[in-house]
Amino acid sequence: MSSPISSAGSALAVHRLGSVGYATALELQERLLAARIAQRIPDTLLLLQHTPVITLGRGSRPEHVLASRELLAAGGVEVHESARGGDVTYHGPGQLVGYPIVDLNPDRRDVRRYVAGLEEVMIRIASEYGLPTGRIAGLNGAWVEDRKLGAVGVRIRRWVTMHGFALNVSTNLSAFDLIVPCGIPDKKVTSLERELGRPVPLDEVEAVTIRVFGEVFDRVPHLEARVPDV
Repeated sequence: MSSPISSAGSALAVHRLGSVGYATALELQERLLAARIAQRIPDTLLLLQHTPVITLGRGSRPEHVLASRELLAAGGVEVHESARGGDVTYHGPGQLVGYPIVDLNPDRRDVRRYVAGLEEVMIRIASEYGLPTGRIAGLNGAWVEDRKLGAVGVRIRRWVTMHGFALNVSTNLSAFDLIVPCGIPDKKVTSLERELGRPVPLDEVEAVTIRVFGEVFDRVPHLEARVPDV
């Protein structure tokens, strides 16, 4: 399969950040995005988990949040508006979130192709665990039959990307009952652990993700000890 992005074999700085609040991660992405646009840093991939949060994408509708703000606050679930595409979604512990800060210039300035690449990353990760996963026509994400395993929501500025993908590894799936996930009322959400019927270490999935992302996007990943001060 050809790479969704050019600049074959170029460097990809990878940061494994652990658990990060949504606002903190968003501020970091904005700083890295500006630095990537200015060519001060290489392409970058942030891997993390969020503390419990519901995010409202540009296409979200208020009625897709089923719980009151008071109930969410009492349960420790934050709510944030987001400039990414898509509807409402949930992030929380046990879900691997990937935020690529990738320059699509000069010859891969194709949003659909980029989104398909992120879907391909999640599909290949699931395949590593023997789990058949694919796409559903007209819907973004990675699917196990009609159950959503992973979501995609991106924002692109000057053809540099931010936001990204969220893969359910050991996520508490009952948290999705608080919303209409991605605004799709007739589909369920699943996880690697639910489908495989066994524990799946998230740090193991992170390691697979780094390798697979490099394969799909034809990058050479290297772990960085700290995020650059940009």
